[in-house]
Amino acid sequence: MTMTTNGGTTTGSAAAVPPVHRPITDRQWATLLETRALHPEAIQDAYASRHRPRRLVSERGTLFLVAADHAARGALATGGDPMAMADRRGLLDRLLTALAHPDVDGLLGSADVVEELLLLGALENKVVIGSMNRGGLAGARWEIDDRFTGYDAAGIAAARLEGGKMLLRLDDDDAGTVPTLQACADAVTDLARHRLMAMVEPLPYARDDSGALVLKQDAYALARAVTVASALGTTSSHTWLKLPACDDPEVVLGATTLPCVVLGGVPSSDPAADLHSWARSLRAPSARGLVVGRALLYPPDGDVHAAVDAAAKLLRSVTDSAAGANSGSGA
Repeated sequence: MTMTTNGGTTTGSAAAVPPVHRPITDRQWATLLETRALHPEAIQDAYASRHRPRRLVSERGTLFLVAADHAARGALATGGDPMAMADRRGLLDRLLTALAHPDVDGLLGSADVVEELLLLGALENKVVIGSMNRGGLAGARWEIDDRFTGYDAAGIAAARLEGGKMLLRLDDDDAGTVPTLQACADAVTDLARHRLMAMVEPLPYARDDSGALVLKQDAYALARAVTVASALGTTSSHTWLKLPACDDPEVVLGATTLPCVVLGGVPSSDPAADLHSWARSLRAPSARGLVVGRALLYPPDGDVHAAVDAAAKLLRSVTDSAAGANSGSGA
């Protein structure tokens, strides 16, 4: 009972978030809701029948994913609207627009989002990475203790996904870091047993005077997090790292031989500045692509396709420049 997306209507959205074209028609939305209620078996059928991509990376050797696992951790705010990502139809509309771009290789998402997009027929021949630990709810006192409440390795393998992603926030002053470290190590090992990608997102944090978690962005803290994440599990053979754009990518990304993707992070009000920041890190030799969520799905002007296209052109430009430099050095 797979539904396809082929045009729709245009409606408004939350006041602080510009409207977006609606690829999902009213009929498709009603069918999705009915399927959820009356035909849950259709989800397993959709997992089983999905056409998987022939390879994990594109022919250019890069990986460009759209991320949509924020809401599962209670992180709903973007673009000045604290409830932006709570509008599920609006989120799916934006994801369908992003996934339709030919340079977007696939999705990183929680199970509910993955399954809705499966039912909408949007994940055929796409790389799908399942989000695994979503228990560290945004703003909670236990946020660092990020329990695995989403996909597990066995479920990812059974669902025929291409891998699993885990968030690893490191706070030396919070003992909640320890069980998260252990859980991530176990997940890396389990995914490797299935020969599936383990995408680890290591982020060093500390609490400010108010008790809020703040990302440490200096080269030492980021490089230290990279080295810790690189060594997780009984093998690193299938591990990728998801890292923030930074001012010293040659130091931070130079701390590992593992393939790395640059994460979009919290979007600024200046998309051009975001692109410039991503470009700096993408030039590092170990960088293989982009994984971006809110910055592309909720751009200031509401034009999701244009935001995705700009990121795609950036990735192509950096890749072409690197290929040209390598060709020149071998001449």
